[in-house]
Amino acid sequence: MKKRWICLFVENEIGVLARISGLFSGKLYNLDSLTVGVTEDSTVSRMTISLTSDDRTFEQIKKQLGRSVEVIKVVDYTDTPIHMKEILFVKVNHCTDADITELFRISKVYGAAVIDYDGVTVLLECTQTENRNDDLIALLKRKFANRIEIVRGGSVAVSYE
Repeated sequence: MKKRWICLFVENEIGVLARISGLFSGKLYNLDSLTVGVTEDSTVSRMTISLTSDDRTFEQIKKQLGRSVEVIKVVDYTDTPIHMKEILFVKVNHCTDADITELFRISKVYGAAVIDYDGVTVLLECTQTENRNDDLIALLKRKFANRIEIVRGGSVAVSYE
């Protein structure tokens, strides 16, 4: 089993996301992340999908996606040099002054931004790799157990070849 990345260029039409995600659920493939956004061409959307699978299953997924009418192009980013980022929001509740000081220190180390603060609640925003965000979450869970709320957006990726 290996972490995989696929970039799909699809027609920007109603129902395309549902049909693509339905393909995965219908075959019982689990997605780790799926992000969609319009490209420089307003008729085309770009989907970035991450999943964990074996080689055989992954080849089958790519073939099925390639046969979909709405899919213009399938790009396998698995073994390609890519820039990948994921957005993460972490809200820490019931903060003491010491907690707030510690959160500001942590945000500096992890490249996170404190985007909201009301005296007892701190909201961090971090746009890093999935692994770096995992590390931040693990640290915050240890230090602020049962007081954090986590919201993760899907990852986006672009090759730099």
